[in-house]
Amino acid sequence: MVMETRFDLFANPVGAAFVKRFAATSLAVAPALPPHLGELVALRASQINGCGWCVDMHTKEAAAAGESAVRLNLVAAWRESTVFTEAEQAALALAEEGTRMADAALGVSDETWAAVRRHYDDDQIAALVASVAMINAANRMAVILHQKGGSYEAGMMAAAMS
Repeated sequence: MVMETRFDLFANPVGAAFVKRFAATSLAVAPALPPHLGELVALRASQINGCGWCVDMHTKEAAAAGESAVRLNLVAAWRESTVFTEAEQAALALAEEGTRMADAALGVSDETWAAVRRHYDDDQIAALVASVAMINAANRMAVILHQKGGSYEAGMMAAAMS
């Protein structure tokens, strides 16, 4: 069964106003994190949520930020990989646990939280928490609307928001 995109938020005045403000919210925390880290976190949550549009976007944005193909290909299996730092592993664990909250009685584990606190300052933690929340919301919108991956080009979202 081929699913067509159900609705173009960008073509609707209410949707476009919302998307612009939504993207601006994410941009507010972006300076607190290295660009590649925000993309890795967004990519992992998007993989879990099955959001083709967001997987496409964040893979291409991460590559444009200098991320290697090896690391991008291993994000889905980061626990079984040697290419991520302890700090990146803590951020990826936060992304996973913050995305799979229904799968765990406590949401983000104390172990993961301690690792995040060990590797990141308060501004970075605020940015990580906000980033996980925002990408999960973006994934849900894109999945509801059946937005397809494959056509995104790096820089496209920034151009649409300017």
